[in-house]
Amino acid sequence: MASAAEQLAANINFSAFSKATELKKRLWFTLGALIIYRIGTYIPIPGIDPAALADIFDQQRGGILGMFDVFSGGALGRMTIFALNIMPYISASIIIQLLTTVSPHLEQLKKEGEQGRKKINQYTRYGTVVLTALQAYGIAAGLEGMTASGGQGVVLAGGMFFKASTVITLVGGTIFLMWLGEQITARGVGNGISLIIFAGIVAQLPSAIASTLELGRTGALNTLFIMFLIILVIGTITFIVFIERAQRRIVVQYPKRQVGQRMFGGESSHMPLKLNTAGVIPPIFASSLLLLPVTVASFSAQGGPEWLTTVTSLLGRGQPLYMAMYIGGIVFFCFFYTAIVFNPADTADNLKKYGGFIPGIRPGKRTAEYLDYVLTRLTVVGVGYLALVCLLPEILMSQYAVPFYFGGTSLLIVVSVTMDTVSQIQSHLLAHQYEGLIKKSKLRGRNK
Repeated sequence: MASAAEQLAANINFSAFSKATELKKRLWFTLGALIIYRIGTYIPIPGIDPAALADIFDQQRGGILGMFDVFSGGALGRMTIFALNIMPYISASIIIQLLTTVSPHLEQLKKEGEQGRKKINQYTRYGTVVLTALQAYGIAAGLEGMTASGGQGVVLAGGMFFKASTVITLVGGTIFLMWLGEQITARGVGNGISLIIFAGIVAQLPSAIASTLELGRTGALNTLFIMFLIILVIGTITFIVFIERAQRRIVVQYPKRQVGQRMFGGESSHMPLKLNTAGVIPPIFASSLLLLPVTVASFSAQGGPEWLTTVTSLLGRGQPLYMAMYIGGIVFFCFFYTAIVFNPADTADNLKKYGGFIPGIRPGKRTAEYLDYVLTRLTVVGVGYLALVCLLPEILMSQYAVPFYFGGTSLLIVVSVTMDTVSQIQSHLLAHQYEGLIKKSKLRGRNK
C-alpha cells in the first residue's frame, strides 16, 4: 500500500490536476473567500478620520500596534471592519481548551464525539462574541482620546453612538471571519483560520519588500546588510521546512496470528512523532493572548493614566518583559497543545488492543511512560526551535529598522500553512487518482 501511494504521488502532474473537478471547485472557493476577506480589510468603520489615524500609526509603526497590524493584514492600521481579525476567536478557543482540562462537564462533552464537539464549538462562538465586544469597546474608548501630531482627533464625533456602532461593526466583522474560516475548512482546501492569517501576512509582503529596498536606496540600511537579510530569510525558510518535516519513528511490532489455514501479521511498522507536534499553533496562541490586551492598552494609553502608559512601554516591541512573556506563552502552549493532540495513555491502550508492541517495552503502562518520555524530549527540542525562530523579528526590529514581515514568526506561519495546504491538495489528488483506478478496474471486470 505504501509503495502504491508513493507511485501515485510520483505520477501526480498537471493533467491529473486538470481532471480533479472537485479539487478545482475547492480551490476556487478558497480563493474567493480570501478575496472577500481582503476586500473587507479596506472597509473602514464609521466616524474615523483616516488621515489622523494614519499619522498615529506612522508614529507607532515599529511598536506593538505595527506587529498586530501584520496579523490583521493591515486592517488595524486602516481601522476597518476586520480590525480585530480572527484573534478573539483564537483567544476564545484557548480559554475553552484550558477549561476542558479542569471542567468535568466540558471534558465529558469532549468524549461524546461529534455532538460534544458541536457543543464545545458553540461555547467557543459565545466566548468569541463576549471577547470581541470587550476588546471593541476598549478600542472605541481609546480612539476617542487619541489625537494626531497636528492636534486633530481620530474620532469625528464621539459619544455612546460611536462606541455602540464601533462595537457592533467589529463584533460583526470578527463573527463573519469566524464563519468564513469554518466555510473554508469545510468546503475549501486547508485550515480556514490559518489561511486567513496567512493571507493577511502575505498581502503585506510587497510593501515590506518595497520599504526595505527604499531604506537601502536612501542609505538607512547597508547593501551588505540587505543581502545578509535575504540569505537569513532563505536560511530560515529552509530551517523551518527541515524541522517541520523532521520526525522520530518508533518501531511497532505486530505478532503473527493464524486465522483458519492462513497466517496473518508478524510485520513491523513505525509510529511517526513529529519534532514539532504543536506546529504553528503556539506562536499564534501566544500572539493572540498577548497582542489583543496590549493593543487595547495602547489605544487607552493615549490621554489615559500614567501607569497604563508605563505598562504599554514595558510591553513594547523588543522590550525584555514582552519577549519573556511571548516566549513563556510559546513554551506553555507548545506543551499544552502537544498534550491535547497526542495522548500517550490512549495510544498505548490502542496498541495493546490490536496486539502491537514496541520492542523491548512492556505493553500497557510501560509503553505509555516510554511514549511520554520520548514526546517530552521532542517537545523540548520543538520549543527551542519555535523560540529561536520567533525571536528573530524581535532582535531585528530592536536593532535595525527592518519590517516585521521578514521575521521568523511571519515566516513560520507562511511556510507551515503553505506546507499544510499543499499536503491537503496532494491528498485530494491521490484520492482522485484512486477513484480513477477503481473505476477502471470495474470497467475491466465488466468487459471480462
